[in-house]
Amino acid sequence: MITLQNLALPETAICTEHDLYYRAFGAAGYSQSRGEIRLERQTRLTLDTYFNLLNIGKWHHNCDLDGLYAEIAGGGLVEIRIVQAFSARSWEVLYCEIVTLDPARPYCADLSHYAATAPVLGLIYIAITALGEDGATVSGGRFATRTRLAKWPELAVSITTFKREQAVRATVARLERFLAGSDHGAQIRVQVVDNGASAGIPNSARVRAIANPNYGGAGGFARGLLEAERSGCSHCLFIDDDASFHMENIARTYVFLALSKERRTAVAGAMISNTHKWAMWENGALFDGLCRPLHGGTDLRDRKAVFAMEHASLRAQPPTFYGGWWFFAFAIDQVRHHPFPFFVRGDDISFSLMNDFNICTLNGVVSFQDDFFEKESAQTQYLDLRSHLIHHLVSQDLDRPALATAKTALRLILRSLLRFHYETAAVQLLAWQDMMQGPDFFDQHIDMAGRRAAIGKMIRTERLQAVAPGALAQRQKYTLRARARRQRLGLWTLNGHLLPFSARRWDRIVLDSGARGSVFPALGAARITYLNAAGDKGYTVTQSKRAFFALCWQIARTLGRFLRQHDTLKAAYREGYGPRTSRTYWETALLQRPPPPPLQIRDQQEKRPA
Repeated sequence: MITLQNLALPETAICTEHDLYYRAFGAAGYSQSRGEIRLERQTRLTLDTYFNLLNIGKWHHNCDLDGLYAEIAGGGLVEIRIVQAFSARSWEVLYCEIVTLDPARPYCADLSHYAATAPVLGLIYIAITALGEDGATVSGGRFATRTRLAKWPELAVSITTFKREQAVRATVARLERFLAGSDHGAQIRVQVVDNGASAGIPNSARVRAIANPNYGGAGGFARGLLEAERSGCSHCLFIDDDASFHMENIARTYVFLALSKERRTAVAGAMISNTHKWAMWENGALFDGLCRPLHGGTDLRDRKAVFAMEHASLRAQPPTFYGGWWFFAFAIDQVRHHPFPFFVRGDDISFSLMNDFNICTLNGVVSFQDDFFEKESAQTQYLDLRSHLIHHLVSQDLDRPALATAKTALRLILRSLLRFHYETAAVQLLAWQDMMQGPDFFDQHIDMAGRRAAIGKMIRTERLQAVAPGALAQRQKYTLRARARRQRLGLWTLNGHLLPFSARRWDRIVLDSGARGSVFPALGAARITYLNAAGDKGYTVTQSKRAFFALCWQIARTLGRFLRQHDTLKAAYREGYGPRTSRTYWETALLQRPPPPPLQIRDQQEKRPA
């Protein structure tokens, strides 16, 4: 039989939140060394969790399944109950038997009648109750089907890395060990696109290292796609170099794509922050003016919340649904547009929007990554703003009038201004002006070297550094007010910029990294010290009406130019998008020429308010 998904258990260095994997009602224990769960008599184990339930609706509608079977490995006298859970209707018990588990031979339950409830199929999970005096053990399990395939896909796992040597070496080592024991290891290969020429990954039978010029994530994944196609692979999986994940991610994704009814099916991995490994950060996302992560904050320890999320994921997704490149798998022959040369930020959104993928998420297919707020900087804000605007100019699904498009830039810049990030706002304004130079700008700044240097010079205060002890002193009055009063006070006065003497009278506060990207915690303050997650570095920003109004004047002038040039810009980007997302473009950029010299920064773009 073909395994659809295996039982997943907590894993050191990945995730040890046990409630994400199993729930025990009664006396139970988990042996990390043996990888098994011990149940005392009358203890019930349920696998109705994010990592171990089966979203059968998703598998049934997207894949060719010849029956469905559940296997349980372990020992002892148990009741095996397998439940099919629906949304807004009674659940069904698909299977219920008292059996003696034999450690030498997994027990198999036939669930092929699951489709009798079609078209509503819901979720399936296993519950095991220990009945014997000596209790029971559960050491493994899987859901499987008898589908026969004439040919299995050839999958390239493409990792783009830049100066994260230790992390990428660890990931490659884990992949090699997994593939050596995988049923499909012969059909999966790993390629490491090294933009920093520093990873030191040795070539092997399953791994190939590829030196690449540093054209950012867009250039790295574009190279990975080229090399996957050149090597004869049918599918490609993009993975970030700083992502950690269970190898079960690869197994589930590979089989889902292999059994897919449509070639355009793609799999987007979810993301969980390393800060709180029990909370979903993003399970797919929508783009409409801004990035809107789906199901963010869902408590994955809560069965009701997990079931609601999985039921919701069965619904048809809007055309602006996209998947992040920390884990994104697809069939190569379905690619109509290669990445746009954004360097980083926005390339994965563009790739999803402009290719006709049927993007699915799978429970348990998730990457654990550092908090996005920890990665936020003036450079990422620059990259976000220009890509956000271009998405609206290029995509038919995001087409809107000039002023509505401009509101995207205004919203992002205003968010920085209200948090006293004037340097970042100036960098965002530069991004707006740069994208107004047209698509040729991206050819000449494909490596971002010139702009990275310019941004570095513009940022003097808003960068992490050792914090002076005096910066941690707080004075709070307005920021302690009820939420509604704070919002009225803060938003009506543009966080004090329209109010005389607020710079001296308003609060001095300290915020951690989790509040860095949010406006609300800053309302009512005149001085804010932002700390990193460790609390050992940070920076302090202070309200400045002079900087605020100087920037507002420049924003107004840029807005006027954008409104006048909108139609011309839209035509230029729509005409230029195809050539810059072609195979030929990236073959020329990556394989036939050195990085282009950066353009000189124009004088008017260098001038910034004090």
